[in-house]
Amino acid sequence: MASIAKRPNGSWRARYRDPDGQEVTRHFARRVDAQHWLDDITSALQTGTYVDPKAGRITVGEWAQLWLDSKVDLKPSTRRDYESLLQAHILPTWGATPLNRLKHEDVTIWMASMTARGLSASRARAAHGALSQIMKLAVRSGRVARNPAEHVPLPRVGRSQKRYLTMAEVERLAAAAGAHRTVVLFLAYTGVRYGEMAALRVGRLDLLRRRATISESMTEVAGRLVLTEPKTHRTRDVPIPRFLVDDLAVMVQDKQLDDLVFTGVTGAPLRLSHFRRRIFQPAVAAAGLDGLTPHGLRHTAASLAIASGADVKVVQTMLGHASATMTLDLYGHLYADRLDEVADRMDAARAALDPAAIALPASVIRPLRSSSAT
Repeated sequence: MASIAKRPNGSWRARYRDPDGQEVTRHFARRVDAQHWLDDITSALQTGTYVDPKAGRITVGEWAQLWLDSKVDLKPSTRRDYESLLQAHILPTWGATPLNRLKHEDVTIWMASMTARGLSASRARAAHGALSQIMKLAVRSGRVARNPAEHVPLPRVGRSQKRYLTMAEVERLAAAAGAHRTVVLFLAYTGVRYGEMAALRVGRLDLLRRRATISESMTEVAGRLVLTEPKTHRTRDVPIPRFLVDDLAVMVQDKQLDDLVFTGVTGAPLRLSHFRRRIFQPAVAAAGLDGLTPHGLRHTAASLAIASGADVKVVQTMLGHASATMTLDLYGHLYADRLDEVADRMDAARAALDPAAIALPASVIRPLRSSSAT
């Protein structure tokens, strides 16, 4: 039962009973404010959106830790990224703020201030995404009624210009990589991620079928190598070009099935940080391909596959994308280059038709001529 009563000191007391039967009281200087508050509470109780005010008193910092602990399916590298966002951008501003005190306008100002300080758009959006996930869990848990991070204006991320190598450039880069020539060729012609290449084991190679089964990925987290599932949590087979089979056969000779295919000269795993600094960057400079990153070889593989006639589903499977939509978003513009090729093939197919196969029977032609004459 909700009620409003005037107190001896002239203030107004509004009270109601929550779903647990506990009385909740609040005092106001004006009756109209008490009535508005009570109307909001009554509406929330009736619509099932009521949130106990005490539940939202936990701070953003405390709730953020509970949120992070609840994400049991995170890869180590993703968890590290979330921890970095919390420590650098979220907790310094909101750590001591109760959940129910965080307002939409506060989050909007926070986003604008990060951008004004020169934080990159992608980093600012990542910080916002983490805060929004934290508050979304608070809504689902009945701590707050709504997510104050929703519908906040976000800085626009400019699309980086992808670098696509020609086959000749790939060969030049591979030659400059010396003993790691096959690593460059494997990345550029299969499209696997660097971590997937580094984690590939001999038992996952089928050189007769020319397939590599991608089931693991190797990531360096705080100086420690961690094996995880591939990015989409799915195992996939990728095709291996014929010209790589002999090189790979030599590499895996005398190795055990559980051994890594690609290693350093001492047999140690190929850490990305070491490979990039000691091998890849010098090779890029020697080949005259300044600005190229190891991930650029994945883009190159996509462009070479599309130029060779692969459709979007084949490229999606090869790269391990979650959907064909993602593949089109990233590489759809490369298919536009083949429009003339498609039209030319249709022209050629039509020109090759047998005239006898498309000729109308004489019994059909005569009535048609008579009809046109009238």
